[in-house]
Amino acid sequence: MQQRGISRTTTNTVLVLAVAVALAACSTAEGSNARAPVSIKEPSGAPSCTATSKLIPSCGAWWGIAPEVFTGAPLEHALHGAEARMGAAADVVHVYHRGSELFPTEAEVRLARDPARPRLLMINWKPSLSRTWAEIAEGKLDDRIDRLAQYLRRTFPERFFLTLHHEPENDVDPSSGSGMRATDYAAMYRHVVLRLRDQGVKNAVMVMTYMGAPNWAAQPWFEDLYPGDDVVDWVAMDPYADHRVDDFEGLVNKTRKEYPDWPGFYRWMQARFPGKPVMVAEWGVFERADDRSFKRAFFESVRRQIKRYPQIKALLYFDSPHAPRGDTSFDTGTSAERAFTELARDPYFRATPVPRP
Repeated sequence: MQQRGISRTTTNTVLVLAVAVALAACSTAEGSNARAPVSIKEPSGAPSCTATSKLIPSCGAWWGIAPEVFTGAPLEHALHGAEARMGAAADVVHVYHRGSELFPTEAEVRLARDPARPRLLMINWKPSLSRTWAEIAEGKLDDRIDRLAQYLRRTFPERFFLTLHHEPENDVDPSSGSGMRATDYAAMYRHVVLRLRDQGVKNAVMVMTYMGAPNWAAQPWFEDLYPGDDVVDWVAMDPYADHRVDDFEGLVNKTRKEYPDWPGFYRWMQARFPGKPVMVAEWGVFERADDRSFKRAFFESVRRQIKRYPQIKALLYFDSPHAPRGDTSFDTGTSAERAFTELARDPYFRATPVPRP
């Protein structure tokens, strides 16, 4: 018998292919290799590609980064350093907030409004580390949500990506009364989004972020996490290239022999969310002590294979020398750095200009 988290994924293949063809129909306009603050020319002439109100690029995909995470570097310093290291500017900067923190911060606003090179913000917010999802859904944090809404209305009218308590699979407690069941997560997510909207926040483009691992997708409660199409604009995954992954295909479509019915996350998202853009909100490549060329080869595979996945409309790298399971810095070797720079400069990620404030 198939497990419930998997069995719902084997839907109409014809629909999936049709959607993939439609999404692939975007033309990829040639652009510059990078933009300020990196010293590479801007594209000349009027851009032929645009972004929708939900920040979906009409051509190619956004290129983004969580820069120099866990190094202690201030955000602006970290981002400018990462951009200089990769020889290209980021379309999206991924930042993290928790609890009662107000966002975007002054530094984040400056990056978003940089006159030389504006950037989109992908803000990752865990509303509480002490309240359960059920308590948040019941309104126990409404004052905090309202305070944030007031701050956003006053401070930042621009569109931005917002995800709530990313990778919830790892925190699910399916026991009765835990307040942390998958259905509690869905209720929490819905409550926060609807509360923000009721308080006048209309510029948050909502992202639902999964871990992207087959073992969680096989859980019987997996499908219950989803809060609903009306409160989710993008769906996202956070896969990492560990010892099981050899190339980009293996990253976004991880499978395991223990879960023979699981098709891989990208395939599942195509079938489950055919009308929604997909974000790879975090991805990273770990060092392999026995293969120092692995990062280079992996980055080259992304460049070769990315166009096979037209529903992926944003690719955000997690750049950290101290990631929980290893070093995901992209420039740990000269060949890796060169391959990553070529990837970051690829015209596929330079086709649609970031909307200016």
